[in-house]
Amino acid sequence: MGTGGFFELRTHLFEKEINIMANDKKMVEAITSMDVDFAQWYTDVVKKAELCDYASVKGCMVIKPAGYAIWENIQNELDRRFKATGVQNVYMPLFIPESLLEKEKDHVEGFAPEVAWVTHGGLEPLQERMCVRPTSETLFCDFYAKDIHSYRDLPRVYNQWCSVVRWEKTTRPFLRSREFLWQEGHTAHATAEEAEERTIQMLNLYADFCEEVLAIPVVRGQKTDKEKFAGAEATYTIESLMHDGKALQSGTSHNFGDGFAKAFEIQFTDKDNTLKYVHQTSWGMTTRMIGAIIMVHGDDNGLVLPPRIAPIQIMVVPVQQQKPGVLDKAFELKERLTRAGFSVKVDDSEKSPGWKFADCEMRGIPLRVEIGPKDMEKNQAVLVRRDNHEKTFISLDELESKAGEMLDTIQNAMYEKAKAHRDAHTYEATQWDEFVDTINNKPGFVKAMWCGCQECEDKIKEATAATSRCMPFEQESLSDHCVCCGKPAKKMVYWGRAY
Repeated sequence: MGTGGFFELRTHLFEKEINIMANDKKMVEAITSMDVDFAQWYTDVVKKAELCDYASVKGCMVIKPAGYAIWENIQNELDRRFKATGVQNVYMPLFIPESLLEKEKDHVEGFAPEVAWVTHGGLEPLQERMCVRPTSETLFCDFYAKDIHSYRDLPRVYNQWCSVVRWEKTTRPFLRSREFLWQEGHTAHATAEEAEERTIQMLNLYADFCEEVLAIPVVRGQKTDKEKFAGAEATYTIESLMHDGKALQSGTSHNFGDGFAKAFEIQFTDKDNTLKYVHQTSWGMTTRMIGAIIMVHGDDNGLVLPPRIAPIQIMVVPVQQQKPGVLDKAFELKERLTRAGFSVKVDDSEKSPGWKFADCEMRGIPLRVEIGPKDMEKNQAVLVRRDNHEKTFISLDELESKAGEMLDTIQNAMYEKAKAHRDAHTYEATQWDEFVDTINNKPGFVKAMWCGCQECEDKIKEATAATSRCMPFEQESLSDHCVCCGKPAKKMVYWGRAY
């Protein structure tokens, strides 16, 4: 075939693919544009990418293989990082007796509205009702009270991977469901300094994980007393910004001081032979991070997964796969890439190339390798990036190295794009009217000074539906007065509407 024939064939194939993609109502057209309806876009992506489905249990979800594979990658990477800091995994019971939950007053008041209760065992009513764990502080404390006796038993640095139940009134897949998967770390230390050090260490671990693996930039800071965890002395948080300008609390780390230890009598004999209370921390990250990945990186074609968290990093798509040798070549490329350490799949379905391309994009697979008869003749393949749709022709001799370079480029580009979006949607306000106008008309973070009074926090929430997201570790002095009441300011705070 001459050059003209080749281009006619390519043009014919391209037009055919466009027509098939346009006619296939089950594919990308089923995804609402995020600019039209962000909430519906999110739901469409979750369902079309087959991440989860609704369960017959109201407020709960079925996490499907594609969604669970992302969670497994999150779990594996976090677990590796945890263990590098000395964390050990354990497992606590699912049920908490009511008397145990009530031992720490602030804690039980914070969780009471969300608790699910078990009142019967089989047909018999229980003598004491039990809650299905909303979190496991009380169980760990009860255990530590029996397990810790001497300074030699410290520190205790435990974590568990489990599910928890919180009876949420309004739910959304991954972001807020009545049962969700998470990890919860619970530690006990001899001194307040050690506990604070662990609290900050774990927050930084979460932040590094989000930025290095999920390609999500975060703001590190401390929660106000109004927003801190029930029963904690201090709560530290990482906050990320979604594409629609709403904030998402993406990981928290709590310093409990010795409050829980006193409530549960967790004491140890120190080196000086005196009895002392332990100092405790807890920290957690949940499946809502899958929601964050969707809302930070996704587009109108579907999911966009960062290569370091994607269950399938590369999809090999054979073009004209009915032609001799094409499928064999596609599987040969898969084997080569797999041996090089990548997670690879071949789409050898009977669908058209156009359908496969759209499906690959919708599922967020970071890199696509296209191989057809003409490519084989030229010893080349086409690499297509998911994040920006850029096509590159490469020699098959350089397949592994070029694929690796491109995946690294995609990972970095996704982080930089998300950071640029966050920075472009982070505003400053020094006067009340300016603050209210910015919150109402410019979705994003608003940096403003605060006097430290909860009354101002309450007024801001009532007037704008925005909450304090965090007091960032990196403080700035935007003015000398509180944006709400005008009194002397104590802290610069990130404010925003949130999920």
